[in-house]
Amino acid sequence: MLGTTTETLRRWDKSGKLTPVRHPINNYRVYTARDLAQFEKIGCLPKPAPEQASCAPLRQYNAIELFAGAGGLALGLEKAGLSNILLSEINKNACATLRQNRPHWHVIEGDVTAIDFTPYQGKADVLTGGFPCQAFSFAGKRLGFEDARGTLFFEFARAVKETQPLLCLAENVRGLLEHQSGETIAGMISVLDELGYDVVPPRLLKAIFYRVPQKRERVFIVGLKKGAGLKFTWPAENQEIFTIKDALKKGRLYPNDVPASAGQAYPKGKREIMELIPPGGYWRDLPLDLQKDYMKGSFHSSGGKTGMARRISWDEPCLTLTCAPAQKQTERCHPDETRPFTVREYARIQTFTDDWEFAGSLTSQYAQIGNAVPVNLAEAVGGAIVRTLNEFYSRHN
Repeated sequence: MLGTTTETLRRWDKSGKLTPVRHPINNYRVYTARDLAQFEKIGCLPKPAPEQASCAPLRQYNAIELFAGAGGLALGLEKAGLSNILLSEINKNACATLRQNRPHWHVIEGDVTAIDFTPYQGKADVLTGGFPCQAFSFAGKRLGFEDARGTLFFEFARAVKETQPLLCLAENVRGLLEHQSGETIAGMISVLDELGYDVVPPRLLKAIFYRVPQKRERVFIVGLKKGAGLKFTWPAENQEIFTIKDALKKGRLYPNDVPASAGQAYPKGKREIMELIPPGGYWRDLPLDLQKDYMKGSFHSSGGKTGMARRISWDEPCLTLTCAPAQKQTERCHPDETRPFTVREYARIQTFTDDWEFAGSLTSQYAQIGNAVPVNLAEAVGGAIVRTLNEFYSRHN
């Protein structure tokens, strides 16, 4: 939430700038009202969201999405007012999910390299995609469109070239910012520039500031068609933070408790370990002998490893969901019950609506949800896109 590192906090603790006390159960640092006032003063805490112009679309805005997955981004954009006219996805279960929930969406199942996007030239205002992050080979200082060939980003760029949208939006994991010491994202910006798009400085958006009860982060890259006079402003951060209680119980996010659904279970050995973990705690809350036995060689390695043997508490946002809720290092245990979150609980933590059903096996459903962009985060970004297009079309009517 603070956007700073634990090392910085510890340095401030030692210097006396902060005066935390220790939580009696999990030994976390607890900061006082005085400390929080200091955080706000130095700009670490979000300010109340400024007023933003209405984002109701002035006309129908069409969107194309590559690597659509189970539809988190597409659903969020739809909620913001965009119309999805084409979605490309290679995973059969994810395609089944999209078709089951939105029969009117045009879903193309299969390898994106086989799709000809030229029939859609001039028909889409927006093109989006969450492509896997792959390395490029740099022949020189500047990466060109042809140099990106062989990567899935090239397919995203090719779709941009063939459809010529007013705005393109790419999203990816936080690691893209540091991938190949920043050269990968610089290469992507270079390619989009060559294709005729001014790229807004990429932004890391934290889902917790966009009505998502989860500490998930995504990198977004926005390209604006050169010469169109487009202006894009990132969605304002929300000061209100939502928790697991908000996700699973009737309240601020949902009008009812989470529906019952299938879910994975822990094997006997892991269940016995997790029974010993308090809400908000993790492996360090175990007796020392069990810590060493459970962590094996990781016990002596550096890093907090706070996701291992982790039980989430009701009053905190969830850690980032993964594709497998019961594997080691990805434990996200229910606050009260000793089990992973169910499919519908997973979906709520990603802010899917309760009527959004997932196709395929239980394992596939978890993977689809874990890979998704949180719907409320996508809706916030979609609102920013709609405001950009409204401003453009209000000048060109």
